Amino acid sequence: MSKKENWKAILEGLLFAAGDEGLNLKSIASVFEVSDQEASERMNQLMTELANNQGRGLQIIEIDGSYQLTTKKELADYLKKLVEAPSSHSLSQASLETLAIIAYKQPITRIEIEEIRGVKTERPLQTLVAKALIKEVGRAEGNGRAYLYGTTKGFLDTFGLKSLKELPKLPDQGDEEFEQTEADLFFDTLNNV
Repeated sequence: MSKKENWKAILEGLLFAAGDEGLNLKSIASVFEVSDQEASERMNQLMTELANNQGRGLQIIEIDGSYQLTTKKELADYLKKLVEAPSSHSLSQASLETLAIIAYKQPITRIEIEEIRGVKTERPLQTLVAKALIKEVGRAEGNGRAYLYGTTKGFLDTFGLKSLKELPKLPDQGDEEFEQTEADLFFDTLNNV
């Protein structure tokens, strides 16, 4: 693929990959090996083309010097239906278990989660990151410097928590009388995500 011939496709791909972070003109100019002025002209041309094409659902917006690929406002009702669809909210049992472990033990590595669960957790982690319930919060010390995971503000919002201190208390190791109702309430809420 020639950069010169397919710059629009490349630019769309770059903006998609950049996600919410967006791209500034310097980054775009660097990738295309052009001046900031030419990068600005290309960006403005693509922005205009997408905005004026009623057959396209995407647009490019500029926020504080960064460009982001977003959906057009006219699609808001459809996006709302997608987000509110029950299937888009449900989490698998593996994802629920992984989320509970992260909520209580954060920051925690994937390997530590797998030791607690006894099974692989790559897929549940991907799901939870995609739903913005968890995020990478750093790197562990030592060999490999594994990612550390923690919950997000979205996690708190989803479960109506002001802070992690509001999570139901875990039982003590020797405590036989675990408050099952609190745990059930927590997992019922998780099941509705």
